[in-house]
Amino acid sequence: MKDLFERLLVLRSPGIGPAKYNELLKKFGEIGAVVDVLNPSQALRDAVMREIDRAHNLKVSFVTDQDECYPAELKRVKNHPPIISMRGNIDTLCRESVAIVGTRHATAIGMRFVSDLAGMFARHNVAVVSGMAMGTDTAAHVGALAVPGNANTIAVLAGGVDYIWPVENEKIYDEILERGAIISDMPVGFVPNGTNFVQRNRIIAGIGNKLILSEADSNSGSMKTVAFAMQYGRQIYAIPSHPADSRAVGPNSLIRSGNAILCQGPDDFFNIQKNESKNEKKSESENVILDKIGTIPISESVLAEIVKKTIPEIKRELVILELQGLIRKQDAGYVRV
Repeated sequence: MKDLFERLLVLRSPGIGPAKYNELLKKFGEIGAVVDVLNPSQALRDAVMREIDRAHNLKVSFVTDQDECYPAELKRVKNHPPIISMRGNIDTLCRESVAIVGTRHATAIGMRFVSDLAGMFARHNVAVVSGMAMGTDTAAHVGALAVPGNANTIAVLAGGVDYIWPVENEKIYDEILERGAIISDMPVGFVPNGTNFVQRNRIIAGIGNKLILSEADSNSGSMKTVAFAMQYGRQIYAIPSHPADSRAVGPNSLIRSGNAILCQGPDDFFNIQKNESKNEKKSESENVILDKIGTIPISESVLAEIVKKTIPEIKRELVILELQGLIRKQDAGYVRV
């Protein structure tokens, strides 16, 4: 308890971040000596004690980089957080993990792809790391949580580990708390500002041994996460998207520049056996139609012309695909979901 208190005292001191913390520890040899040199005020000591008490009441654990369960890949990052706080299942931090990131304004088809991919990682006992934001992050967590069992996903927060943001994801937060891990390097109870999200992205990139980028525009926070992952020597994968969509700029540019590997699905990572039952297969005709539908709305008449069918025939098969949740109507046409 004394060691944790002293480590937090140093980290919560003004102007002390991971780099300065490590510098002081190296210079003075032990954390107690660093505290003596800094001579923290009584107000700071009281604040740290309140944080520890709040953490205890919320069942928050403090994990130092001296602990066995501190994420192994993150520990290899220079000036990693010396202490992270955690709620949930600590075993999740011991698993191999992959980071999946992308825009908050993801398309339905993009979110479906990410969710399915995350689920496949979870089935292979790989924890999916993301930032619990709307859109891509949500799809990644939900896909991992759809797989039975625990320790499938890690949410890295920009605020304190007890600060739920966005509020719309409270249900997901609760499920991750029950079956995964929620972590942060910020004080318990801390309300984040803009700069904290950059730090969160640094941690996401550091934890995963590889990073997968879904839809993202060129100036998004996800591209900053990619930059961190490249700096750490992580393998980068990018999911391509339609070039007319601004959300395709990030992944498509990485693929074109050779900085990312083209990600086309679970087969890029696992040897997946295709065992669809006869009843689960779509008819050959439905498959042909589905293959022609993408993220840009396409009308019944255009589809009929492409696949050489009558409009009544097309209508029947579109109804079946819509009932299966594979397509939906949009702007006088159909898009894939």
